[in-house]
Amino acid sequence: MSATAPMQTVPLVYHEKYDLNFGRHVFPTHKYRLIRDRLLAEGQAVEEDFHQPKPAKDEDLRLVHTEDWVRKLRTGTITYQEILKLEVPYSRQMVEAFWLAAGGSIYAARLAFFHGVAYNVGGGFHHAFPGHGEGFCAINDVAVAIRVLQREGLIRKALVLDADVHQGNGTAAIFAGDPSVFTLSIHQLHNYPAEKPPSTLDIHLEDGVSDVEYLDKLRAAYVPALQLFRPDFVFYVAGADPYLEDQLGGINLSKQGLMARDRLAIERPLLMGVPVAIALAGGYAMQVEDTVDIHANTWRTAATVLRDCGWRRAPR
Repeated sequence: MSATAPMQTVPLVYHEKYDLNFGRHVFPTHKYRLIRDRLLAEGQAVEEDFHQPKPAKDEDLRLVHTEDWVRKLRTGTITYQEILKLEVPYSRQMVEAFWLAAGGSIYAARLAFFHGVAYNVGGGFHHAFPGHGEGFCAINDVAVAIRVLQREGLIRKALVLDADVHQGNGTAAIFAGDPSVFTLSIHQLHNYPAEKPPSTLDIHLEDGVSDVEYLDKLRAAYVPALQLFRPDFVFYVAGADPYLEDQLGGINLSKQGLMARDRLAIERPLLMGVPVAIALAGGYAMQVEDTVDIHANTWRTAATVLRDCGWRRAPR
């Protein structure tokens, strides 16, 4: 694919059925609709900026997940123990939402090659393993998107930057030993999951880390990883849960610190001519409005970075 002329729009991929319908749950799955509503109400995005995905195909999911796991989710035959590990109630709406989230991350990844950056208003389900789900995650949409792009020949090498407060254990396990994918996870050490399969590079943070230390450690790892690995594509998992008032986190980032994190994550690859897709992952602030604000700020930051840097894909 040839380089494209600079474009200033960061497309948003969204579907009204992204809501996972968990009911009364610490994961506010209605946040996706609230993010869309916030950006439209503030006039920062318009309806034409939103792109509606189709559900991922089962054959796409099977690039990452076992036939057995896909079938169990499709038919509702997952066991009680598997539901306990997943930590969310099973429903047909949940299954549809996970298929759509995977389709959304595939769509966002493709759009990133034309726009430089694209933003899935959902996804980031990084605790899903090939044959089971964990921690609110049934389908690893990030891994599926990368495998689809590799299958289509759009990319050879991808880097996953996972900045959720919880280590991306499913993603790390899926790509373990694969030299074509570099997984970098920056997360709170003494937090879920208890068992952390090694990523290519893990930044284990102690409790209570704040903006300056977090950004210094991220920069010291991320910039050399980009320079040495030279990916064709970056998938940025932009969790909102490192926020200082998150119910499931223990890292003390301010909203300004999270925006600085977002800028670093997006700007560095763009300056190298590498496209970036974004998915949202966790966010469990005591006030859901804070989670929505943090996720909306990620899109705002992406739009600012794209305006400042422009976009021209590096030649392959």
